[in-house]
Amino acid sequence: MSEKNILEDFKINIKLKLALLWASVTLLYLYGDYFELYVPNKTAGLVNGENLLDSPIKLFLASFLLAIPAMMVVLSILLKPQINKILNIIFGLSFSFIMILIGVISFESWRAFYVFYAFLESFITILITYLAFNWPKKIANGK
Repeated sequence: MSEKNILEDFKINIKLKLALLWASVTLLYLYGDYFELYVPNKTAGLVNGENLLDSPIKLFLASFLLAIPAMMVVLSILLKPQINKILNIIFGLSFSFIMILIGVISFESWRAFYVFYAFLESFITILITYLAFNWPKKIANGK
């Protein structure tokens, strides 16, 4: 391959990588929840109050849980490396576990899409954990 055909590449900062991965997983959570509305009888259950989030406290807890990945987008950019690394590992592992569990529990023909999203979301949060765990180190002499 000649040198004029080599594509340019550059190093992407770890904070930016983590923020983009959290943004990606947040979008997948939204898509999964949106497409779940197309499952038969789902919207009827929402209208008559027969759903998983059937109380103010359950709705608040679900909102709080799903706010974490969205907040990690900005926190991954703003926080200092040490706390950033710790939070990305903790939340990356936590959301990986949650989505693997949901993927296993949710399997039925109408919810195959949800299992697919759970797999993608788990892959991304495992990648987040891996990248955070292997956060690049600064060379001692400052180079």
